[in-house]
Amino acid sequence: QVQLVESGGGLVQPGGSLRLSCAASGSAFRINSMVWYRQAPGKQRDLVASITSGGTTNYADSVKGRFTISRDNVKNTVYLQMNSLKPEDTAVYSCYASIYYGGTWRAYWGQGTQVTVSS
Repeated sequence: QVQLVESGGGLVQPGGSLRLSCAASGSAFRINSMVWYRQAPGKQRDLVASITSGGTTNYADSVKGRFTISRDNVKNTVYLQMNSLKPEDTAVYSCYASIYYGGTWRAYWGQGTQVTVSS
């Protein structure tokens, strides 16, 4: 059984920073891409940042220069360092991973973590 467990959300003032983590638990699996999405109330879910197994990254234009995605392949964990946060970054952030487990590739999602940027 493979699970994605997120941590690191919370309340922060504009201009502040937060670091999100998403760890894959279980055994005997292989991870391909890992992605952070976010969904604000009343809006669609949007891709924030992605990283391949080789470390190639991609960012939404709205977060370029402020957010950094990284991963630790030994710990099977993806991180999202968020700096210079703005109120419009407020959303539920969810991680996604494409994981090879039990003989097939499957999509896995974390439970989501709330990020609120407010003074």
